Amino acid sequence: MTNDIVALIEYYEREKQLERERVISALEFAFVSAYRKMVPGADRIEEIRASIDLKAGKTTIFANLTVVADDDVQDKFNEVGISLAQKKNPEIAMDEKLELNVTPQNFDRIAVQTAKQTMMQRLRMAEKEMLYEEFKDRAGEIVSGLVRRFDKSDVLIDLGKFEARMPQRERVVTEDYNMGDRIRCYVVEVRNDARGPEIILSRSHPNFVRRLFEAEVSEISDRTVEIRAVAREAGYRTKIAVWSEDERIDPVGACVGLRGARVKNIVRELNNEKVDIIDWNEDLHQFVTDALKPASIHSIKVDEAEKIIHVTVAEEDLSKAIGRRGQNARLTSRLLGWDVQVSRDESQHEQFEARVHDAAHTLAEQLEISDAIADHLYRAGGVSADMVTQMPLEYIASALDGVEGANAEEILAKAQEVTAQEETSTEEA
Repeated sequence: MTNDIVALIEYYEREKQLERERVISALEFAFVSAYRKMVPGADRIEEIRASIDLKAGKTTIFANLTVVADDDVQDKFNEVGISLAQKKNPEIAMDEKLELNVTPQNFDRIAVQTAKQTMMQRLRMAEKEMLYEEFKDRAGEIVSGLVRRFDKSDVLIDLGKFEARMPQRERVVTEDYNMGDRIRCYVVEVRNDARGPEIILSRSHPNFVRRLFEAEVSEISDRTVEIRAVAREAGYRTKIAVWSEDERIDPVGACVGLRGARVKNIVRELNNEKVDIIDWNEDLHQFVTDALKPASIHSIKVDEAEKIIHVTVAEEDLSKAIGRRGQNARLTSRLLGWDVQVSRDESQHEQFEARVHDAAHTLAEQLEISDAIADHLYRAGGVSADMVTQMPLEYIASALDGVEGANAEEILAKAQEVTAQEETSTEEA
């Protein structure tokens, strides 16, 4: 056996952590394949094996041949005459199997190059199988590695002995990766398909945040504080609900840490993704109220049958409750497992409209105009006859443009008349 094959065995044993028996098994398979290619007709041999003597540096090929009568030997690669067979084993009988040395001369020297490629393929398969065995139980863990290269939009990450893949769907859209960057990822799965074992990593998975909190917050790792739910839009915002059976412990405070140190470390790892930590509450009303902060909730209606929560907020809180691109309401829905529908509190709007209607009606009676004209005038700022007198004629005409029966000059004149009468009454009093 040549020195380079011996060196190859030692390399895979030392660097790739493959067992020597496994490497030798791959080499034996390769020599059998090489023998079948080298010897014409050897592909017809049904049972064949290779034996490697590392100390002597020799490879021996053995084949199991069927014992037949000397005159009946037709396939020399699968049959052996009885006279020759009995020289090897005097007790051998017809139709029995006999293992014979069929190694050609100078087989080691000739077969090495032929066997090398086959051996490398077998060793790569063995390495992948070892990868699968080592990582198959590590799904759900966080690992650290170096960005090694890119395959289209996928990121190939060097984990030391192994290479893992972070598909585009598992990337964070707001993050850029460069070759040589050290990053931490969540092991989504270790699968073994037709292409061999493969480690799939993620930085966008919600459980990546869960594992970061478990690593950073000792109360979570020792089960004092429990993460009840996580909802995430990677790169933008995460909501996490925490709970503790011990009433003496503040679960939110434990996750935030002294001066926010714990959550800051997590936010830094997430490249400044916003993280909301919420107290888990069995009371849906209270849970929704906490989850939609900083918006103030006006009313909550729960539809148990459809699992829908109807939330109403004031006009000024609507954008806060819904969030940017609907993010706050959407993450709250995922956190609760209910469909949270946020809408404006129409009762306040209706009350406002009723007050406007009453005030406009009073103005209409004063100026002897229709309610429709008074409504437009009121909404334009003419809340009283005195305020109408201070409005330029052109402004009044513009506010009443298109309103049937409206005459800006007459309205202004009437407002001035009413205002003068009120001033006279005040002076006489």
